[in-house]
Amino acid sequence: MIRKNPSGDLPLIAESAYVDKTAIICGKVVIGENVFVGPYAVIRADEVDDSGEMEAITIGANSNIQDGVVIHSKSGAAVTIGEFSSIAHRSIVHGPCTVGNRVFIGFNSVLFNCEVGDGCVVRHNSVVDGRDLPEDFYVPSTTRIGPNTDLSQFPPVSVSASEFSEDVARTNVDLVRGYKALQNEF
Repeated sequence: MIRKNPSGDLPLIAESAYVDKTAIICGKVVIGENVFVGPYAVIRADEVDDSGEMEAITIGANSNIQDGVVIHSKSGAAVTIGEFSSIAHRSIVHGPCTVGNRVFIGFNSVLFNCEVGDGCVVRHNSVVDGRDLPEDFYVPSTTRIGPNTDLSQFPPVSVSASEFSEDVARTNVDLVRGYKALQNEF
């Protein structure tokens, strides 16, 4: 469902993107070329700051927002997802938040008030809250990273984790083409 927010903003969705019919895209949202938005995802830009303004939620080209993902923002803050990035099933990305290019965010993970650098891998059931992650950073499954977390204790992203992330992004770009081809059959 594509709909306006109370401020009257309507999403801008690239023609080449695929948005599942069960997804909700509301308000000041920009979805780039070849983006996949899966079933029951919610991308909602509707809150304003103290002056009545809001920044956009932007999904970069060739990225994928998988089933049940929620992307929202507090008080009109920006949320940006870079290119070739994957936000896996049932994750929450709550702004203010920036996710770089070629990033993988694993199942059920939560991002809030943070910047995730290019090439990062955040594995399943992890939380990043109030702490920026440098490029090529690896967060193991079930890890909680907060404002005072010592990042030096974590290893860099392995080659296999980077390859997995790239494979997920490629697979979802292929899904966009496949689902776009089926759109006219029903």
